[in-house]
Amino acid sequence: MRKIPVTMATQHPDNAGPSIWTDKCFISANEEIEECYRCFSELGIDEYMWDWEGKFVDEAVIDRLYHDYHDYFKQNQIGKDKFLTFRIPNIWEETSHRLPRAFMNLISAEEAAGIYDMHTPPLFEVILPMTTRAEQLVYLQKRFSRIAHAAEDIFEMKTQMKRIDLIPLFEEVETMMDSDKILETYLQFLQKEHYYKPEYMRVFIARSDPAMNAGLIPAMLACKHAISAYHTFGEKHNINIFPWIGGGCLPFRGSINPENTDAVIEEYKGINSLTLQSAFRFDYPLQDVKKAIAEFNFRIPQNLKKYRKVTSEEGTAIKKFNLEAKGYFQETIESIANIINKVASFLPSHRERMQHIGIFGYSRGVGNVKLPRAIKFTGALYSLGVPPELIGTGRALKKAQEMKILPLVKSLYPTLKRDILHAGHYLNRENLDLLCHKNEAWKTIREEILEIEAIIEEPIGPKECHHMIHRNFTSNIFYKLSLGDDTSEDILQAARIRKSLG
Repeated sequence: MRKIPVTMATQHPDNAGPSIWTDKCFISANEEIEECYRCFSELGIDEYMWDWEGKFVDEAVIDRLYHDYHDYFKQNQIGKDKFLTFRIPNIWEETSHRLPRAFMNLISAEEAAGIYDMHTPPLFEVILPMTTRAEQLVYLQKRFSRIAHAAEDIFEMKTQMKRIDLIPLFEEVETMMDSDKILETYLQFLQKEHYYKPEYMRVFIARSDPAMNAGLIPAMLACKHAISAYHTFGEKHNINIFPWIGGGCLPFRGSINPENTDAVIEEYKGINSLTLQSAFRFDYPLQDVKKAIAEFNFRIPQNLKKYRKVTSEEGTAIKKFNLEAKGYFQETIESIANIINKVASFLPSHRERMQHIGIFGYSRGVGNVKLPRAIKFTGALYSLGVPPELIGTGRALKKAQEMKILPLVKSLYPTLKRDILHAGHYLNRENLDLLCHKNEAWKTIREEILEIEAIIEEPIGPKECHHMIHRNFTSNIFYKLSLGDDTSEDILQAARIRKSLG
C-alpha cells in the first residue's frame, strides 16, 4: 500500500494575514511554486492541491519544482513521499478548455520525472469538484485514456498511466447523503471496462459549500453519514477507503485550525486526510501551525476505523431532518442576499481567481439568488457581526427536538455546542438589532439565537477582550456601509482578530 497523505495544503484564499514567506496577503500564481515547496519542507505537510478550478495556474509546476528544488525532491520524491494533486475543472460547471491541458500536464509530468531521474509517475490522482453523478467520473476516465493513447501515438510519450485515480469531491448535502451509490456505479464501470478493482479509494467530503447551501448542522450530519457509508462500501467490496474532509478554520467551514486539534481529531473520526487552508497556515503562530500538523499526521490515521456508524434508520431520519433544516437556512439567506453580496465586495481576494460560477442558485419565485464563494460568504456575515453558524440553527435544533432526534444530532456532532459558542463570540447584537429595522428576515435570526441559547443552556456573545474589539470593528463596518464609505480596512482588521477571512 502506498503512503496515503494525511495533511493537504490548499490554495483557498481565506487568510487574513500575510504569508510567512512573502509578508504579503496576496499570493500570485508564480509564488505558489515556492509555497508548495515550503509547505512540504518547512511545515511537514504531506500533500499540496494544485488548483485548476476557477483560478490561474502555473502549468510548469513539475519542471519548476524539480529544477528549483532538485536536492529536496531527490530525497522526498513526489508521488511517493510527497504528493501534488490536481483539482481539475468541473466541465459541467465551467468551460472545458482547461481540462485537456490538465490531463496533458499529468502525462508530461511523467516524462519530466524520467528526465530528472525522479520517481514516476509523480502525478496520478485528480480531484473532481462538485461531483454529482457517477457518469461524470466515467466520462473523465474515458477521456483521460483517449488522451494518454493520443500522447503516445502523436508525441511518442511513454506513459504508465492508461487511467487515473479519480477522487470525487462531494459538495452538496443531498449528493453526499447518497454518494456511496455513485461509488458503486463507478466501481462497476472500472471492473467492466478496465477489468480493474482498486486496492483503495480516496473520497473527498466538502464542509464549506454544504454549509453554505444548507446550514451548519445539515452539513455536518451529511458529512458523518457519508463517512459511515463509505466505510460500509469499502467493507462490502474489500476496498480500503480513505475519506477526506475539506474545510476551513471557522466552525461554519469545518473548525479545522491549529487551536482546535483535539476537537478536530475527535470530531472527524473515520477520515484519513484533511485540508489545511491558507488561514490555517498564515493566521496562527508558526510554532502552533507546525505542532498541529505533526499532531494530525500522527493521530488522524489512528482513528480511521473508529468512526460513528450510522444505521439505515438514522440515515432516513437525517435526510428528513436535513430537508427541513436546509429550508430554514435558505429561506433566510435568500432574504438577506443583497447585503451579503454588498459586504463581500469589500473583502480582499488573495489569489489569482477567475470568475467563478457558484453552485448556490435556487428559486423561490423571486428569481435566482447569486452569492459569493464560501469564503467571502462566511466573511461577509462575520463582518456584519452575525456569524452564519447562527442562521437556521435555532429552528433546526427546535425541529430536532420535535422529531425527537436531538440526541442523534448531538451524537453525530459532538462539538456542536463548542462550535456555536466559538462563532457566538463574534456576535454583535447591536448590529443585529439595527439590521432588524431594515429587513424582517433578521428578526428571525434574532429569535433563533434565543432558541439556541435555550437548547445549549449557555448565553452566546463576546467573552474576551479580542471578541469585544472584533465587535467594535463590525460596528464600524455597519455604520460605514450606511454612509457608503469604504469598509475594507475594518473588514480585514476584524478578520485578523478571528484568524480567518471567512
